[in-house]
Amino acid sequence: MTASTAEDWVRRFHPAPAAPHRLLCLPHAGGSASYFFPVSRSLSPGIEVLAVQYPGRQDRRAEPLIDSIEVLADQVTDAIDGFTDKPLAIFGHSMGATLGFEVARRLEKRGVVSAALFASGRRAPSRHRDERFHEGSDDELLANVRSLAGTDQALLGDDEIVRMVLPAIRADYRAAETYRYPEGPDLSCPIFAMVGDNDPKATVDEASSWERHTSGPFELKVFPGGHFYLNEHSPAILDTIATHLNSPSRI
Repeated sequence: MTASTAEDWVRRFHPAPAAPHRLLCLPHAGGSASYFFPVSRSLSPGIEVLAVQYPGRQDRRAEPLIDSIEVLADQVTDAIDGFTDKPLAIFGHSMGATLGFEVARRLEKRGVVSAALFASGRRAPSRHRDERFHEGSDDELLANVRSLAGTDQALLGDDEIVRMVLPAIRADYRAAETYRYPEGPDLSCPIFAMVGDNDPKATVDEASSWERHTSGPFELKVFPGGHFYLNEHSPAILDTIATHLNSPSRI
């Protein structure tokens, strides 16, 4: 993996070479690295944030889309190879949480145990639902996206913007909905599962099943709100991340 390729995947909005820890942030379906700019600004310089930019959006718009969690995980893992020289935690929201789990799995196969996996707004990998929004019409897919309230509604009302982002949204939905948990070794790092108490994509019970996927410590935090509860509770989430990474004992 060349440096230029790694730079294609990873955004360092606030480089912090002296930070003792790094946090890899993986966007939700239809999301982009820029979603994590405020996270980077808040955590820097104590924690360096690496925000992943998937192909097919924003500055990577001309690149082929990837509609497989497994392929995404392989490529992200390769792209961050040069960033594992210090403790690396992973934060993923929705599809990004599933992807984070698979990236953490691949890192452990390489002998790198993540400092933690923060899995937000997603049911555990083994809790499958038969969802097929990626097979629906454009209107049906957009209706589901709008119902989750994670993207600026004004943007989704702009036909030109919709035409630009819809292929990436559909590819991400296909990746998330066709993923099947592959049996095998789970994680040894801590997992922090976080979920809104009214999330249509992940119930509290489904989120609690993340505990099955690590031999390490587990903690579940439930917040008021829906799928994008984190937009209203970012200070508490950032405090959870910083407290864990800066703890001498690391639960």
